[in-house]
Amino acid sequence: MTSVEGPTTGDANDRSDPGPGAYAAARLRLLQEESQSGPSRRSALAGLTDDWLNALFTTAVRETGVRGATLVAVGGYGRAELSPRSDLDLLLLHDGKAEPRALSALADRLWYPVWDLGVALDHSVRTPAEARRTAAEDLKVHLGLLDARPVAGDVGMLAALRTSVLADWRNQAAKRLPQLHALCRERAERAGELRFLLEPDLKEARGGLRDATALRAVAASWLADAPREGLAEARRRLLDARDALQLVTGRATDRLALQEQDQVAAQLGLLDADALLREVYEAARIVSYAGDVTWREVGRVLRARAARPRLRGLLGARGAAAAERAPLAEGVVESDGEAVLALAARPDRDPVLPLRFGAAAAQAGLPVSLHAVRRLAAQAGPLPVPWPAEAREQLLTLLGAGEPTVAVWEALEAEGIITRLLPDWERVRCRPQRNPVHTWTVDRHLVETAVRASALTRRVGRPDLLLMAALLHDIGKGWPGDHSVAGETIARDMAVRVGFDAEDAAVLGILVRHHLLLIETATRRDLDDPATVQAVAEAVGSTGTLEVLHALTEADALATGPAAWSAWRGSLVADLVARVAAVLRGATPAVRELDIPGTEQERLAVEALRTREPVLALHTRQEADAVGVELVVAVPDQPGVLPAVAGVLALHRLTVRAADLRSLELPDRLGEVLVLRWRVAAEYGALPEAARLRTDLVRALDGSLDVAAKLAGREAAYPRRRGVVPPPPRVTVVPDVSSLATVVEVRAPDAVGLLHRIGRALESCGVRVRSAHVSTLGANAVDSLYVVDGDGKPLSTTAAAALSRSLEAALT
Repeated sequence: MTSVEGPTTGDANDRSDPGPGAYAAARLRLLQEESQSGPSRRSALAGLTDDWLNALFTTAVRETGVRGATLVAVGGYGRAELSPRSDLDLLLLHDGKAEPRALSALADRLWYPVWDLGVALDHSVRTPAEARRTAAEDLKVHLGLLDARPVAGDVGMLAALRTSVLADWRNQAAKRLPQLHALCRERAERAGELRFLLEPDLKEARGGLRDATALRAVAASWLADAPREGLAEARRRLLDARDALQLVTGRATDRLALQEQDQVAAQLGLLDADALLREVYEAARIVSYAGDVTWREVGRVLRARAARPRLRGLLGARGAAAAERAPLAEGVVESDGEAVLALAARPDRDPVLPLRFGAAAAQAGLPVSLHAVRRLAAQAGPLPVPWPAEAREQLLTLLGAGEPTVAVWEALEAEGIITRLLPDWERVRCRPQRNPVHTWTVDRHLVETAVRASALTRRVGRPDLLLMAALLHDIGKGWPGDHSVAGETIARDMAVRVGFDAEDAAVLGILVRHHLLLIETATRRDLDDPATVQAVAEAVGSTGTLEVLHALTEADALATGPAAWSAWRGSLVADLVARVAAVLRGATPAVRELDIPGTEQERLAVEALRTREPVLALHTRQEADAVGVELVVAVPDQPGVLPAVAGVLALHRLTVRAADLRSLELPDRLGEVLVLRWRVAAEYGALPEAARLRTDLVRALDGSLDVAAKLAGREAAYPRRRGVVPPPPRVTVVPDVSSLATVVEVRAPDAVGLLHRIGRALESCGVRVRSAHVSTLGANAVDSLYVVDGDGKPLSTTAAAALSRSLEAALT
């Protein structure tokens, strides 16, 4: 019989005494040695235990006469990862030739000394065939055997079993891995997310030690592998924290209770309990992220295996590959259910690409490719400061995508892209919140607030400021003192960095400084006291800021936890907002009146009247704040101009970032001219030629080009991917803004052909557009339309309400 002896730790007298006394004394000395900690202590403790059990086994074999047996460590003990209060997972493996009574006596001589010592023991006695059969029936047994290690006895028998168990694991991966994934999900639902819990279970919670072990099992299947960067270190941190916890409590516990966190932190040489939790959360984040990537890869491989024969038969290998790719944005495509970089993408020459990549993935509701994110992290250059307008727009689009934002943001954060873009993010990353009302860490709470705010963007005139304030409102929690005061300065600086102008940066500073003002005033102050309302009005300063602050307050509360918001609290805040708005309303105009037309617009208008056809000019400007290029179109006044121009732009895959429409009357000229000024960007590739745009516009106006049918056909052929259902469009009539027209405000998701649909709806209602001011803020379109009836007068109250309903119906 080939035998094995474990590594020796302790002196010779300890090893010669198989009784528990000598082992216990040596074990106690080891745990008290300050020089021994972390992996070295766990390994030394496993080695010491190996020595003791080897001596017990040798004596027991000699006394019982059993041959053909081996003592096997499985599970954590098999990995030589013994914490101070770890239980021992042992398998007595035998060849089946020994008498049952002798085998039972051998087992008793092994198990009873362990029990006498007070160590928890998980034990079994099996032949290799029984062990293999049990593993096939019990997933947990199979997982334990993957880490099997000989402690004493016949090494060859275990080697053969390990070979069979590993072969079974790999051959049955298509069945076993989904079972393991389901086990991980069930455990996560029961124990919660480790990195967000104030009293986390280091072993059972999602992102804990069991998940790290599951990733080892996936790697052993050869089907997929976890991202390895930082994973071993994260696992070590969790094991170190558990070791310290068990030394402090003297118990076999994995739950990091509040009352023990300061002592555990001191044991690990950390500053305080917050430093401990932040380190634990960071480790759990790495494990969770690795799990997300790994299980997604497992699903992809299994789906590919199942679909490959069918696809090969239907399409052929080349056709199947081609069918899997679809463009999402410039440099970004969808492939096999993931957002990946296009083959022609050049991160080193496109510093906006990381944000465009994240925004496109979130808007499509797709997970991001690990390889793509790592390539972006390694190759993308820094953005200039302040950021160009496209970078700011892409950040806002990412923040406004709803629930898919979370996974995309965390993937970018895991590879260091977020802290590179926003250096102040480092202070809030994985920062715990001691208030039990809070569900999330500070960083996750900020992202969750942006998710909640994305559903409220229809309520505010500046959804971009709402989304940015949501991301930054608690940014000061990484600094001493009042986080709102510290956050105001940081928010102003970050807003300027991101590319907001000084006025918007000041508003963001106010929003961050006073993000708790409404909820605290509404629930803690007398709203019938005029001084209360006046104080809030003075702090906020304008109705526009108040509007955004109201939405931010609700989003912040909803993202905090179920106890932070209720219908009652909402009604109190709404009452306060109404009172404050009444104080502020008189001094703040809601909508700008029309600007005076420029020289070029007059020139184009004259040319349009002379030729009686559309005239356009395309300009590429080098302004730092410009998004896309400027397109100016002049058309003799006639029905259908707005939907025709908007439809042609959509057909040419031009995204409208901003637009302005006005009707001009030129001196000594007959008729009126509509002048449309657009800021557009190519959805993919290069801009179309101006001549092509003009030709299609002429055809759209004379009816030879059916724009609506073309757009509908393209939509049917290439349906737009949406990861989340956006809030419904909202159409409102803005009172008391203009004496010359009725102002209708449309808020809707920015989408291909949106302006075309708005224009057609207006035409069908028999109203004329006197002027329009269109803007795209992140993923939202905010359009202010000045409309008049057939006689050129403002609409009646009844007609305006009917128009509002018709527009909402057309856009829903």
